Amino acid sequence: MADVSSSRWLLIVTGSTLRAEEMDRPLAYYFKQRIEKMIRETLDKGQSGLEGYVVRVVADFRWIHDDPLQILPTISLGGPGVNALSHRWLEEVPVSLAYGERYFIQMDPDLAEPRASIWGMDNATTQIAVSVFLDRFLERFLERCTQASARLAPPEDETDGDDDES
Repeated sequence: MADVSSSRWLLIVTGSTLRAEEMDRPLAYYFKQRIEKMIRETLDKGQSGLEGYVVRVVADFRWIHDDPLQILPTISLGGPGVNALSHRWLEEVPVSLAYGERYFIQMDPDLAEPRASIWGMDNATTQIAVSVFLDRFLERFLERCTQASARLAPPEDETDGDDDES
């Protein structure tokens, strides 16, 4: 298991609505597995920079209200109607790919910040958008993550087990 205190994190943010929990969260865990697989394959090829990355799925309101999370590489999954982060980024993050008003991949083409928003008009098109992102954009997104220096410090009560006050 990775040492969380020194890990770099990549977050997949899903909505908190019941629909998002039912449809997008399972898709996010599939997406997480595919990202972790690509990270392993990249490291197995001898390429460096992704060592210690931890991929986590978190809820939109957790990301929005937890300032330290906002500096981490982040992929928002699910549309602006079910994901508050996708709604926030709707006008803020440029569209890299739009397919017939059915699905969208929003990401700064220069990846000045490692963040992306992936969504479709329904779950089926969101699944297609995830597949397209995996095939066309993930490698470049992960390459940008290798340059990201942001790390998530553990909460103060978890930094060391020697200070138990019980």
